[in-house]
Amino acid sequence: MLELTVLQYVLSIIAGFLVGFSLGLIGGGGSILAIPLLLYFVGLAYLPGVSKNYIDHLVIGTTALAVGLNAYINAFIHWKKGNVRILEGIFFTLPGILGTYVGARVGLIVHGGLLLFLFGILMIVIAVMVFRGKDRPAISKTYPNGEPTKGLLQRVKLQRIIPIGFLVGFASGFFGIGGGFLIVPGLLFSTGICMIKAVGTSLISVGTFGITGALTYALAGEIDPIISILYLLGGIAGGYIGAKIASSMPRGMLRKVFAIIIIAVAIYIMYQNYYAIASII
Repeated sequence: MLELTVLQYVLSIIAGFLVGFSLGLIGGGGSILAIPLLLYFVGLAYLPGVSKNYIDHLVIGTTALAVGLNAYINAFIHWKKGNVRILEGIFFTLPGILGTYVGARVGLIVHGGLLLFLFGILMIVIAVMVFRGKDRPAISKTYPNGEPTKGLLQRVKLQRIIPIGFLVGFASGFFGIGGGFLIVPGLLFSTGICMIKAVGTSLISVGTFGITGALTYALAGEIDPIISILYLLGGIAGGYIGAKIASSMPRGMLRKVFAIIIIAVAIYIMYQNYYAIASII
């Protein structure tokens, strides 16, 4: 457990609020800001007398827990609205759990600076997807009404869902992210569910991957549950307000502005952690 100031705990709530607000405002990609906010806004990257490698890993584990808990809450909300397909979610999540564990174990081996530099590259990729508006594909034309009529084993393509679930889980565990931007298209590709149900169902995987990754980091002693809870509380409030505001603002413009912010933050993260790449070269 880190010894933080009262101000840093307050900033943790604000950071969680900003993450939730961005998620509510544009509907995706906001959790990618959780790691840089905790590092540079809350200030964990500047704590004296603490190994930077340790802090980098702790931040990844801590935000994974917050993202996972928040996803479960949102999954329940979507489930009450009938937008979650439990069995499809389980089929996708099970291989992903193994992938998340493997990814988190590999992430713990990789130096924190290198991990964050690669994370910066991932942020830029996501930002481009958000900017172009293609991070959530359209409904498959196979089912005009958006819903398959076949049985579960006919709808779920096991030869697709198992490897895709594992790879998405690996990315989630390695980078400590929810991975919703990968899970949604993965579900569309490997099952016959429609877009809105893919979004709701993806939250089962996001939550499970986040918790699995967090537990892996917790076993290594690299997690701060208090900050995770503060992040979660701020995120719930931010998501509610963001969703309220989103209904009265042009989503296209919001997505482009948000994408530019992500790219700017990614460049800063890569600059701060370039030393890890330089040491290898």
